[in-house]
Amino acid sequence: MKLLSLILAGLLLLSQLTPGGTRKCWNFHGKCRHKCFKKEKVYVYCTNNKLCCVKSRYLPKNLPWKI
Repeated sequence: MKLLSLILAGLLLLSQLTPGGTRKCWNFHGKCRHKCFKKEKVYVYCTNNKLCCVKSRYLPKNLPWKI
C-alpha cells in the first residue's frame, strides 16, 4: 500500500513538472506568454493578462485597428 501511494505521489509530481503548459489563444494559432519571441507579434491579450503571441504568417492581413 505504501508503494502504491508513493507511485501515485511521484506521478502527480511529474505531471506538475512537465513543460509546455502554455495556454493556446486566437484560434489555437497563438500562445499566452509574458514575452513574445522575435518572429511573433501580439495580436490580442489572453484572459490571464498575458500576451497572445502569434506567428506573423497566421495574422490577418487587415488588422482591425489600422486603416
